[in-house]
Amino acid sequence: MMLKKILGVEDLSLYTKKEPVEAGGELWYYSPSGYRERVSAHAKKNKNRMFVNGKYVPTSHPLHKPGNYKALDDAWSHNKIETVNEGYVYAITNLAWKDWIKVGKAVDAEDRLNGYQTSSPFRDYKIFLALKVDNRHEAEQFMHRLVSQYAKERKGEWFKIDKDTMKELFNEYANKKQLA
Repeated sequence: MMLKKILGVEDLSLYTKKEPVEAGGELWYYSPSGYRERVSAHAKKNKNRMFVNGKYVPTSHPLHKPGNYKALDDAWSHNKIETVNEGYVYAITNLAWKDWIKVGKAVDAEDRLNGYQTSSPFRDYKIFLALKVDNRHEAEQFMHRLVSQYAKERKGEWFKIDKDTMKELFNEYANKKQLA
């Protein structure tokens, strides 16, 4: 396409989500809201943007890396991701395992959930609870210890516990953090 020649790039998805439109001898990008901008101007400011599964990641994020990725693992190694403290502690469920809830940590809970969905033909994992925290590593360890006290059974990060109790434990942790 002509735009590749103009910008000197192969992957246009780094710059626009839609195909540009030619009008009046120039190429234009139309945003979803209808805003029109020259592709060259749009491309210049988009070179440093990061998207993960269509979700914008701000430059202030510690894992920001320009590009368009399906998952954080596509942009960074697992070791690099583990160096980031901020993120979420979450609880996920799956109807196939009634009364079992997984407690884990992630930089982005939705991104992590998508990783689970790939192992399920029914795409039936659901985020039950997610709490934004400053240190996801400490939060996960604390929640594992806390939930272990109330769970009927534990297998790794999966706990046999009812949803109401899990909700109370997450609320207890959230309230402790607000008071600190």
